[in-house]
Amino acid sequence: MGIGLVDPILPAISNELGASPSETMLLFTSYLFITGIAMFFTSWVSGRIGVKKTLLAGLVLVVVFAALAGSAGSVDAIIGFRAGWGLGNALFISTALAAIVGAASGGSRQAIVLYEAALGIGLAVGPLIGGLLGEISWRGPFFGTAALMCVALIAIIALLRQPKDAPKPQHVSIFASFRALRNPALRGLAIVAFFYNFGFFVLLAYSPYPLAAAAKAAGLDFGAHELGLVFFGWGLALAITSVLVAPILTRRFGLRPVLFTMLTALTVCLVLLGLLADVLSGLIAVVIVSGLLLGVLNTALTEAVMEATDLPRNVASSTYSGVRFLGGAIAPAVAGPIAESFGAPVPYWVGAAAVVVAIVMLGIAGHHLAHIGRPHETTEGEAQAIAAGDA
Repeated sequence: MGIGLVDPILPAISNELGASPSETMLLFTSYLFITGIAMFFTSWVSGRIGVKKTLLAGLVLVVVFAALAGSAGSVDAIIGFRAGWGLGNALFISTALAAIVGAASGGSRQAIVLYEAALGIGLAVGPLIGGLLGEISWRGPFFGTAALMCVALIAIIALLRQPKDAPKPQHVSIFASFRALRNPALRGLAIVAFFYNFGFFVLLAYSPYPLAAAAKAAGLDFGAHELGLVFFGWGLALAITSVLVAPILTRRFGLRPVLFTMLTALTVCLVLLGLLADVLSGLIAVVIVSGLLLGVLNTALTEAVMEATDLPRNVASSTYSGVRFLGGAIAPAVAGPIAESFGAPVPYWVGAAAVVVAIVMLGIAGHHLAHIGRPHETTEGEAQAIAAGDA
């Protein structure tokens, strides 16, 4: 929920705190940058203190920094508090599914489907709740997040029990994730994800501003609630395809063909968003359609990372996710200045160019990915990879 919850209130924060869109979009940059850096070390942390303590540490950080962001008096303070929020996010997400699979009684496959469904619902509902609370005050979504994460914290303390025969945490080197980048298959997929996530977060972090501007030009009142509804549709589309459509496509056509097709379609969507930057109905339609593509891409890339390397899965997936989030962190930081200097459509076209680079890199890495399709090593490894990859 936290990924999209802030999206509908970005224009409101700009108006209330006298910040430019470029400054406000740094809320995404600080969050994603710290999440990305922390991902390189989460496998080491969980190996030292265990899954449950890692989950609790992540939730405590999210509660504290979300509440601090809600009580902040300047956009600079919110940017700083979002960085602490990102650290908590990395610790929690990187271990969440491994904990679910370890505690499940109905089998790992059902547990993974439950996790994917919960993740998708969160991505959809986050902007909706953010919009509803944002209509009251821009501070509402931050305090709402803190309250919900308090509930999660209490639930884990009270309900999560480690099985008696659970293996001890596996100790890994603090530098394991950096060494993992020597693997050419993992390095290739990480670079693909870096450029893909640049396009992803241009769409997610920048789109509220063209939407609000197009609505204003049309004489419509388009506040946090309306933006929340648009991104609810986007998140719902993403949730449906990530859980229901992506597995069917990847098993019928293969991972690489699906990735090439979806990346190409996402490029087209970003180009269209640039062409329709002042047309409200066009922007809404393309944003929601793009969610269908992003759901497939997220799942397919995660599967590819699971299959591509013989490295320990928690290390490989954390490394991949760290690089991926760094690509997402850069996008909001550059989208605002580009729009101010060259016009509203241009950030979308830069995002499209980044996705084209991802397509080229996927082609270059092809000979390292020929073995994709072998069975997963373990269900625990599958869980760890999906958890970090989907974060």
